[in-house]
Amino acid sequence: MKIPNRLLNDGHLIPKIGLGTYQIRGGQGIDQVLSAIQDGYRLLDTSTNYDSEGIVGEAIRRSGIPRSEFFVTSKLPGKYHHYDDALLMIQESLCRMGLEYFDLYLIHWPLPKIGLYVQAWRALITAKKLGLCRSIGVSNFEPEHLDKIITETGVTPVINQIEIHPYWIQKKLLRENEKRNILTEAWSPLGRGNSILQEKIITDLSEKYQKNVGQIVLRWHVQRGVIPIPKSSNLNHQRENTDIFDFSLTSKEIDAINSLSKPTGRIDNQDPNNYEEFD
Repeated sequence: MKIPNRLLNDGHLIPKIGLGTYQIRGGQGIDQVLSAIQDGYRLLDTSTNYDSEGIVGEAIRRSGIPRSEFFVTSKLPGKYHHYDDALLMIQESLCRMGLEYFDLYLIHWPLPKIGLYVQAWRALITAKKLGLCRSIGVSNFEPEHLDKIITETGVTPVINQIEIHPYWIQKKLLRENEKRNILTEAWSPLGRGNSILQEKIITDLSEKYQKNVGQIVLRWHVQRGVIPIPKSSNLNHQRENTDIFDFSLTSKEIDAINSLSKPTGRIDNQDPNNYEEFD
């Protein structure tokens, strides 16, 4: 199945849904990513902190599909926010993956208590000029973090990848990203555990549209202008997750799913203003 694209603010195209690779590792992980590729995934999202860069690169090579058809994303760990460290880490990640460039490279977390994310952003700008990255963006950035890097460098991220799911709908941040012409990606787009997928609003829509509950939630993301990055090692789920472009929810149904949002809906209370990355 061919997945449609969206246009980034730098002119590059990005698929409307991708494969997350958190906790997908080893030989089994290669097979799982390769299966996703065979089912049409081209946006592959990894990170140094996921320990999956190597297997994603190997799956790409084994696929036999030209590198140019993929959209590969990785992310900078917090301990490499110093300018020189960041540039070296990007090169190291490319070597791990066996690639010459990233389609998208992100700062994983802003870590404002450390306060080096502007340095890290300057390094990503340099990496783009050197051809190491085609597009650059951020992850888990709040509006004040976005404004700081834009003001100090004049360069706007193409993506802000953030936590979004029906328990944490991020209405304000989604609007702030849109104001800055930044596309939003969703990590953990289905939440964690099964509680979201058991909500009556979603199960009723599943029955109405003859789609599974995960497909309903992923379609909700797409219609809100969000690019979901679901992680799945289940081959059937991988295939089903891309089958979301042949139906539409109504605006009332989107509002109904929005109503599931909770003040305490954030996973593990990972507030970007306080979260110390993987400590």
